Amino acid sequence: MPPLQFSISHRDPTSHARRGTVHTLHGSFDTPAFMPVGTRASVKGLLPQSVKDTGAQIILNNTYHLLLRPGPQLVQRMGGVHKFMNWPGPILTDSGGYQAYSLSAMNTVDDDGVTFKSTIDGSMVRMTPEIATQVQNQLGPDIMMAFDDCPPSIAATSDERDEAQTHRLHSAARGLDAHARLRIANERTVRWLERCKAAHSRPSEQSLFGIVQGGADLAQRSWSAERICNIELPGYAIGGVAVGETFADIARVVSHTAPLLPDQKPRYLMGVGYERDILAAVRAGVDMFDCVLPTRNGRNANAFTPTGQLRLRNAKHAEDQSPIEPGCDCVACNPSAHGMTTPEGLPFSRGYLRHLFMVGEMLGPILVSLHNLRYFQRFMQEVRQAIALGDWNALLLRYPIAAEGFMAVSAPAEPRT
Repeated sequence: MPPLQFSISHRDPTSHARRGTVHTLHGSFDTPAFMPVGTRASVKGLLPQSVKDTGAQIILNNTYHLLLRPGPQLVQRMGGVHKFMNWPGPILTDSGGYQAYSLSAMNTVDDDGVTFKSTIDGSMVRMTPEIATQVQNQLGPDIMMAFDDCPPSIAATSDERDEAQTHRLHSAARGLDAHARLRIANERTVRWLERCKAAHSRPSEQSLFGIVQGGADLAQRSWSAERICNIELPGYAIGGVAVGETFADIARVVSHTAPLLPDQKPRYLMGVGYERDILAAVRAGVDMFDCVLPTRNGRNANAFTPTGQLRLRNAKHAEDQSPIEPGCDCVACNPSAHGMTTPEGLPFSRGYLRHLFMVGEMLGPILVSLHNLRYFQRFMQEVRQAIALGDWNALLLRYPIAAEGFMAVSAPAEPRT
């Protein structure tokens, strides 16, 4: 049997959305799926069982960071990432291609690979398609990503992330305009994928996914999708869309690109994102997502709710006795449902959570991170239900924050095969 199998159980008649299941050697996960990010083999501050209790069935680790510390050889000697971090389910590893983008001021890119300056000790680290593949073979995830060249965003707006601007300036300093850089990145990504596949030493145990690039240029996206998908693989991803574009640009690129990927294989949108982004991508036919937002925002006192984020440091919450989200079944909002005894079955109040952040107590980030992870898993559960029932009304009423994503993708013409 192959190390990855994907079955589709329901299709939405009004969009490209589908519901299914991905089976791996370490268990299965339902799609559309949201993967919490455990960059360094840890979802920050949270026990693996606590992450699992939020409903997460698969998580993400990062190859670049685990290469730096503790090193893939050590992880391999410890039995691979699953045993190393005591995570019982599937794991996906990002190859380090995004770090080549985000750390652009600290690296040199050439046709053979990327030379990084280590963020730990300043030493030079070389990453090539062969090295990225070997490291992931040693780490032992179920799904491993090909090493790609993520180009800068041409359509980025003025509020883009700092690294996107850094990357464009870095490219310009080398005498490349953004369009030339985009073409080079596309061609390089195809060549690097071929090298990753050739170097993959554990195809009976681990599944290699290719990544479609092309920025916000739809013609370049089509070019990349055709060539990446001509290389036979268990699954495919859309990269380079969470790098500074507006929501409209993300939706436009994803709705164009996702249907170009093989219908019977899982489709993964990397690094996205907010509820509206996820919903638009689901309706375009995407099956897998990851993002640091739930835990990063949780550590910064920002809680997700169906009507928008709650800024718990605001003074107005100082004496608020209500939970983050009334009706939420997470451990912060409903501790008694998780076997905890509290006075009169009370939740952890907004006022108490604010206090924890104001005095620097670690319990605050833990509880809000768990709420956010549960929020996203519950959102995905209701997305899957909407697909199965062919009824999006209940989801849109429950999550008005995601409504823009529903409107962003129109009904399909003929189903693609």
